[in-house]
Amino acid sequence: MTDTTVTKIDSKNSPKGMLGQRYLASGKSLSMRLWKELPPHEDPVPSRREYETVGYVIEGRAKLHIEGQMVLLEAGDSWVVPEGALHHYEITEPFTAVEATSPPAHVHGRDEHGKDNPH
Repeated sequence: MTDTTVTKIDSKNSPKGMLGQRYLASGKSLSMRLWKELPPHEDPVPSRREYETVGYVIEGRAKLHIEGQMVLLEAGDSWVVPEGALHHYEITEPFTAVEATSPPAHVHGRDEHGKDNPH
């Protein structure tokens, strides 16, 4: 039987993670999260995650440091962090972005092990 479940999440009332992310809609193999108005800062320690991340910058600027490379992220840009890639973020201007993760980052504590956020 086909799953016909429809889920709607209001980001103003969505659950908030330990790193400041707001959890949006989530399916069996994909989830979304919102990073809203993050202040300038740099993650202190690079991390590797058990999921793939794709993101889209709504506003602000950040530098994504990934496997020895640096990518500047600005409004309108999208990016990919492959599963297992060593990376960290440096927020240079107040930053708002939406990310999708596969498998869902919040399942089995994947999102809370260490620091992984643009963030």
